[in-house]
Amino acid sequence: MTDLRINDLRVDEADTEASNHSSEKENEDWIKTLIYQSQGAKEFSYCPYSKFRVGAALLAHDGTVFTGCNVENASYNLGLCAERTTIAKAVSEGYRRFKTIAIASDLEDQFISPCGGCRQFMQEFGDQWSVSKPDGSYVEMTVGELLPVSFGPEDLKKKTMFTTQNGS
Repeated sequence: MTDLRINDLRVDEADTEASNHSSEKENEDWIKTLIYQSQGAKEFSYCPYSKFRVGAALLAHDGTVFTGCNVENASYNLGLCAERTTIAKAVSEGYRRFKTIAIASDLEDQFISPCGGCRQFMQEFGDQWSVSKPDGSYVEMTVGELLPVSFGPEDLKKKTMFTTQNGS
């Protein structure tokens, strides 16, 4: 039995730990609730230019849920996607490990696909992500599926072929 509540934005930690051993039905229950929260977050979207609302709900490994939406700007490249807003919100509260994220938009015929920048951002903080449609259906994807041959923290530790003149 999950304890995913919208008001205090927390999933019972025992349920997230037990989810590895729980039934598919129990997992689907909390994923559906997370999708519902992402759809609620979409309602706060600030998108006067694109009119394309996106919401996200992020589940941390300890059961805490963070929500966010896209926030546009007249200087287009300064806008924020819902996925990055949500992850940054969680990171700013001290969280670094996440179980999944649900992403919702108003698209009816297809699942919302995170942009390339969000995919790279998501790669830093998790491996399993869910994307959904307004009807509540969803698909789970790994970072490898969303962003094949991605660049991550482990790549910064690889041996380089040369050094620059300043010795770095």
